[in-house]
Amino acid sequence: MKLGTALTNNATKALLLGSGELGKEITISLQRYGVEVIAVDRYANAPAHQVAHKAYVIDMTNAKAITDLITKERPDFIIPEIEAIATDALIEIEAQGYCTIVPNAKAVQLTMNRESIRSLAAEKLGILTSAYAFVTEFNKLKAAIDNGIAYPCFIKPTMSSSGKGQSMVKHESELKTAWDLAKKGGRATTGKVIVEAKINFEFEITLLTVRALNNQGKVETYFCEPIGHRQENGDYRESWQPQQLSQNALKNSQEIAKKITDEIGGLGIFGVELFIQEDNVWFSEISPRPHDTGMVTLLTQRQNEFDLHARAILGLPVSITMGTPGASAVILANINSKTVGYEGLDKALNIPKTEVLLFGKPEAFISRRMGIAISVADNTNDARDNAIKAASLIQITNDEKGTK
Repeated sequence: MKLGTALTNNATKALLLGSGELGKEITISLQRYGVEVIAVDRYANAPAHQVAHKAYVIDMTNAKAITDLITKERPDFIIPEIEAIATDALIEIEAQGYCTIVPNAKAVQLTMNRESIRSLAAEKLGILTSAYAFVTEFNKLKAAIDNGIAYPCFIKPTMSSSGKGQSMVKHESELKTAWDLAKKGGRATTGKVIVEAKINFEFEITLLTVRALNNQGKVETYFCEPIGHRQENGDYRESWQPQQLSQNALKNSQEIAKKITDEIGGLGIFGVELFIQEDNVWFSEISPRPHDTGMVTLLTQRQNEFDLHARAILGLPVSITMGTPGASAVILANINSKTVGYEGLDKALNIPKTEVLLFGKPEAFISRRMGIAISVADNTNDARDNAIKAASLIQITNDEKGTK
């Protein structure tokens, strides 16, 4: 792989579609190898905008806006960081052959829509999933539940992220509210929602799965140590690495992850979400990019998930070596404010072996993820305790008057 120098005529360019906290870390990892990064988002001053070489604000669901920008910048790599993208434009651009969609346009199109990826996993590949149905009308939703999915169940938009529009329904009386929420909560309108049966699992994991070139120049699959995580309303609140599971469960998890990532293809890191009950494993979702629960690897691994993604994309060697157990806990806003301040950072960083990342989002609103605390320790229990404590010490403030 030959690399150029950023901001020169021979620059190797990467264009990020989505510039949140994950995109910010991808930017930093790519820049270590001299890659010129162009960060794109739907709003100004997004986290990756603040560290990239160039920044643009466009509607990423607008195919013409994406095509025009790509034609202008002529990147070598296009790296989607979110689901709500005009994928038809990416397929067209990929067909022209002058740049690489990461991992490929098919992966972006498949994984942005729960219907596509669930059908691929369950129906084409025969991977075990929860019982599910996709419906376009409220009466069909009720019928799907009555005909076998049963209560409790989950109602979700077919296109969303971070738990938006998702709810658990325990009784028929809650169904209409959940239906309305799913219809409104998607990142793009598909006309469908998914209803999923609740699985009685012990815990859930993210298995970070890397497709990269080995020493012989052939694609090889690598697995990071499993990451356990806790969610609320479909959005992650804590993660820790490693999550202990049986050897059979680990083997089954890796087989599922390899099967679906082989089918998708391309190079880079994938966040494969799985449910575990003893030796049994169910597929949940997959993201063809670094995963929010994987931010814990910033301290636990020699090469974190963002470094792994960057190196795999660029055709460089990767190492999934883990150094020490660790955990992350999110820092959520409890106010709405267009001018954000932070207090308590000094107290949080007094906790041993702990780091705090403040994402720099320009606006706060209730339950928005504004940062994370990451701790390492001799075991995940201690790391979790420290990360939760550190996160709780950070206060999000309304700093409208610019007080210091």
